Amino acid sequence: QVQLVESGGGLVQAGGSLTLSCTASGSTNIFRHNVAGWFRQAPGKQRELVAGITQGDSIKYGGSVEGRFTISRDNSKSTVYLQMNDLKPEDTAVYYCNLATIFEEYWGQGTQVTVSS
Repeated sequence: QVQLVESGGGLVQAGGSLTLSCTASGSTNIFRHNVAGWFRQAPGKQRELVAGITQGDSIKYGGSVEGRFTISRDNSKSTVYLQMNDLKPEDTAVYYCNLATIFEEYWGQGTQVTVSS
């Protein structure tokens, strides 16, 4: 079993930056060998992909964040990061960490990011 714990959310002004972290516990091998990513869900909207990174460090970004957000992973710490720059009010959402294996998905509890204009 894997548990994901996010940290780093908060309130920031437009144009500011935040870094989210998500650490997996329970099985470091599961983290190391699978895709990790970030999703977000704003009130009244569907959950959407923000960014994903494979075990081979291939990366995919959602269209609205490319060029502003950077995803990275440190397998020695079982941690995936999301560096968010030039934040906009429309980035306001609950951000969820995700770890996807061929058998199941794991989700964190979510961390709130609020960007004020």
